[in-house]
Amino acid sequence: MVAWLVLTVAFLAYANGANDNFKGVATLFGSGTTDYRKALWWATGTTLAGSCAAILLSGGLVKTFSGKGLVPDLLTQDPQFLLAVGLGAALTVMLATLTGFPISTTHALTGGLIGAGLAAVGTVNAGKLGQSFFVPLAVSPLLSFASTAMLYPLFRFARLRLGIERQMCLCVNGGVPQPVMVQPNGTAVLRSTGLSLSVGELSACTERYQGHILGIDSQWVLDRVHFLSAGAVSFARGLNDTPKIVALLIAAQALRIALSTGLLAIGLAMAVGGLLNARRVAMTMSERITTMNHGQGFTANLVTAVLVLFASQWGLPVSTTHVSCGSLFGLGTVNQSARWGVIRNILLSWLVTLPLAALLAAAIYRFA
Repeated sequence: MVAWLVLTVAFLAYANGANDNFKGVATLFGSGTTDYRKALWWATGTTLAGSCAAILLSGGLVKTFSGKGLVPDLLTQDPQFLLAVGLGAALTVMLATLTGFPISTTHALTGGLIGAGLAAVGTVNAGKLGQSFFVPLAVSPLLSFASTAMLYPLFRFARLRLGIERQMCLCVNGGVPQPVMVQPNGTAVLRSTGLSLSVGELSACTERYQGHILGIDSQWVLDRVHFLSAGAVSFARGLNDTPKIVALLIAAQALRIALSTGLLAIGLAMAVGGLLNARRVAMTMSERITTMNHGQGFTANLVTAVLVLFASQWGLPVSTTHVSCGSLFGLGTVNQSARWGVIRNILLSWLVTLPLAALLAAAIYRFA
């Protein structure tokens, strides 16, 4: 049973990486700041760094997701119970990954704890469930939605005050990129020659920023802070998610495993899952929820990173998925390009996550 538990936790970590790895860098790819491969490797490296940092900073989440206080303490040390929790959550997350839905491993683990707990003893601590699990999970996406919707207009106002203008890039003369400025009447003016081009659509162009911040090219600055914000989100995800998964190993005292060893192993499994199976969820996060430019992507990442890092520090089991998607939902609302059909389907997948994981965990506990 212990060997099966180890394999189950490794599978859960792999599924988590496959579903979550690209969420921190989705705005880098979606805004055209970098390509898919570079974004993926940046996410993998910074997530692994967050997993390593969890060795020192995230003991509170290990305790929370061991199940103590939610179910009887003796049950949280039962390998059969922990196997049911982990496998129920892993199957749920992997199913969502294969269908391209960004769901929450935190949500799936919560469902697994509930389902296995009900199957084992017929009840769970409702007060603990609401205070430590449901409140953070419910509030975090609303908070990220509101924060992004309010922060981006402030950033836009600051950009205009600094005299930084949007610029488009139109391919002419054999495909050579030429910077252009788009006038209010829809006319594009080539910066190199002053030639005016009347165009009906510039959707194929890449939007950039023209201007300087403290004498430095504004686009150069934005690209780098955008990368830093994406790295911060991925780091925060590694910091927040790794302890939740390793809690299943630590709780099974028969494993005699050190916390640091378990966190590092889980971090590596998450990295492998992200490298091999991230593309479908990546496309959903980067392209299907909303269009975005560099500044909008940076704003969404900044909000996500701050909220998840804060939650990790205080041991709150928020979902990086819910926070990052909430930021993108808020962004799409502000720039009026939200694809509400896609958003509706994502929200429905969130509603299904917990009961599906609970049912799977309960069935696995009964028949394992």
